Amino acid sequence: MSTAQGRPARIHPACPTSAFPVQVGGKWTGMAVLCLAAGPLRFTDLRAQLAPVTAKVLAETLRDMQRDGYVERHDHPANPPHVEYELTALGHSLIELIDAARAWSRRHPGAVPPA
Repeated sequence: MSTAQGRPARIHPACPTSAFPVQVGGKWTGMAVLCLAAGPLRFTDLRAQLAPVTAKVLAETLRDMQRDGYVERHDHPANPPHVEYELTALGHSLIELIDAARAWSRRHPGAVPPA
């Protein structure tokens, strides 16, 4: 199921992305990249799309992705303040790899045990 912006409405834990034969970052990195592919998202919107992830784990994942150069964090000093995350060019370049891994996972169901 997708939203009007082409983002997944919610990524299911059984998504082939969670059983990548190759892992970039942590378990949630690939799924976060897919959610951010259509544009920047606030932390709460990203967490809603990655429903089973805890706030702590998502925050750690985003920090790691920022450290690795996959996302940029934008602080907005509005009232109330909020933060958005956006893929960098390097982060966007992962989409091709993720799409290939998802296609492979669909062709080989059960080949890689879920994490």
